This record gives sequence, structure tokens and C-alpha cells, in this order.
Amino acid sequence: MIERKDDLRRLTAALKRSRVVALLGPRQCGKTTLARELVAPGSLNYFDLEDPRSLARMDEPELSLAPLRGLVVIDEVQRRPNLFPLLRVLADRRPLPARFLLLGSASPELLRQSSESLAGRIEILELQGLSLSQVGPTAAGRHWLRGGFPLSFTARSDVDSIAWRNSFIRTYLERDLPQLGIRIPAATLTRFWTMVAHYHAQTWNAAEVSTAMSVDQTTIRRYLDLFTDLFLIRQLPPWHENLRKRQIKSPKVYIRDTGLLHALLRIPNRKELEQHPKVGASWEGYAIEEVLRAFAPDEAYTWATYNGAELDLLLFKHGKRIGIECKRTSAPRLTPSMKIATTDLALDRLFVAYPGAQRYPLAEQIEAIPLDELLNIARTRSGRQR
Repeated sequence: MIERKDDLRRLTAALKRSRVVALLGPRQCGKTTLARELVAPGSLNYFDLEDPRSLARMDEPELSLAPLRGLVVIDEVQRRPNLFPLLRVLADRRPLPARFLLLGSASPELLRQSSESLAGRIEILELQGLSLSQVGPTAAGRHWLRGGFPLSFTARSDVDSIAWRNSFIRTYLERDLPQLGIRIPAATLTRFWTMVAHYHAQTWNAAEVSTAMSVDQTTIRRYLDLFTDLFLIRQLPPWHENLRKRQIKSPKVYIRDTGLLHALLRIPNRKELEQHPKVGASWEGYAIEEVLRAFAPDEAYTWATYNGAELDLLLFKHGKRIGIECKRTSAPRLTPSMKIATTDLALDRLFVAYPGAQRYPLAEQIEAIPLDELLNIARTRSGRQR
């Protein structure tokens, strides 16, 4: 099993701070495995609401939960939204005999219920799949191809991995979303998700997608927000600087897990990925997800003008403005766009992340840097600041 020390450290710190912690993320990203590091699944303090025995214990939730001490885990909590008012009462006891860890499959309903019923008492953490730092830089190629879902990454072969991801996409849309109360036909959502994969790393054009799917733009907006709420799509919002330039006001969209992106694009192996027209866009999305995870910025945006200047990522972190460009090339070069972004956005630094091995300056405040080295710098700085 691949150790997830950073995720476990983040979770234990949240549990010390907060009476209730919700750990949210898509199915199969590792939430249950992480929780079992803290509470054994056979314990009275562990409730799996997909298990009939746990569901039976929840027929009288107050009788089951009130006597417990220590950490209590409730897995797939979105199946019992009526628990939230009771959890508010139990979390307000003094002295506090128990803290609660809630695991959910990224349900928007769960977020709404928890924020309304447990306001001021709950801390929400997002769990993603395995990161590059967890699998190691020597596995970067496999990680990029297969993505971060543990069962996809650790599959015995690329054939087994793509089979798992295809099954995940099908069951997520056909079974899991209806269980979350989402009543949109699976075929419709499959078509939409695939269209977003073809827009990966591009500025979103709702009108074009609306025409292609023969539905109105409001519906397209709802689909995009749904997949965003489920942590499957990232909408990177545009930044608007006070400039005398026309700036693009639409977000860029990404499939957050590159393994799922490649399954949607029918890319089964590394050879076909290298030959695919979306290979550069795929690596850009991969790098962006890793950078956001390592930097944990206060805010993150994309930026572009109609004159062609652009910046993949604009990060705000502790009052600093950090620019990130992602280039899948062996030797990045300085471009006019980089110089314009550095000046117009008043960047403190601009890093050009690439899949190479050598770090070198491109200009004052602009530096080419291998992706894994940039991630190490970000994690080191974040550790010092904590």
C-alpha cells in the first residue's frame, strides 16, 4: 500500500482543531483507507452506511452515537442526511466525549446539509487521489497516464488500469449519481463529460457545447457545475487586472484526474498518449493539479488577453503573486507572453514547469524548473509556514 503521510497528517490536524471533520472526494480516491488508519472498520466507532449492519445500528442513531467515546467515523454519510441535526447536538456537548469524521462521495447535498446544520462546528477537507510526491518521481509517467485513483495506478497492467477506469466512469454515472439524488440520464452525462475532455485545458465555450448537445446554456452550466461539485472537473476562473487590454472572462476547464481524461479520450497506453493531439493539454492539466496540491494557494486563477498573452496559473499565496506556466518540452524558452504576464500582473516570480531535469533562469524573475523540483519547493515552503 502506498503511504499517504501528508494526507493523514492534514486529517489528524483537522480532527484536533474541529469537533466534526468532513472528508470529501469522489469514490475510490482513498477516503475509507485513510479513515481506517484512525479507526478499525470492525470497531463500534466505525459506521459504513453501505453495510446493512451499520444501517441497522442507525435505526436509532442517538442510542448508537451518544454513548461513544473518542473518534467516530461515519462512511458514506450522504446516505443519511437526517443525521446532521443530531451531530450538531452531539458536537455541542461539554465536555466533548467524541469527535466525528464524516466521509462523503463529494455530494453537493452533503455540503449543503453540513454547512446548514453544523455551521461553526465542521471543517471540510478535500481528498484527491495519489499525488506525484506519494508515488515518487520515477513513477511520473505511469502516474500521468493512469491518474491518481489508487486502484487505477496500482493495476497490474495498462490494460487492467484502463478497464478499471472505464468501469468507474460507467458505474459512477449509472449507479452512484442516482444514489446522490441526481436524475440526469447516464448517456447524457457521458456525452457531456466526454465533450469536456475534448475541451481540456481550453477556455470554456458554453454556447458551442450547448449547440452540440441541443440543450440550452443554463442546462450546460448546471452540468458543468455538477461535475465541478463532484471534484471531477476543475473550472479555473479568469483573473481580471486593471489594464487597458481586453481580457478573457471565461474559465478554463480541466478533467481533474488525467487517468479519467485518457479513458474519456480512449487513450489506453503511453505510446498512444504521446501521439495524441491532446498530449500537451493533458500534461498541462496534470502539472496544474500537482502544483495546486503542493502550493495550496489562497487563490488560483488563469489569465489571458485577446492579444494572445496568457498565463496558465496565477497563484496568490501569503501576499505574493506567483505565475506558473506548464510546458511539455525538453527545453523551455522565454516567450513574449511570459514577459507581458510578469509585467502586467506584477508577478513576484514566474516558474515555467516542464518534465525535464535541469533548472535554469530565463530572465529576471522567470525561471524554468522541473515539475518535481517545483513541487518540492512548494511543499518545503508550506511546511515552514505551518
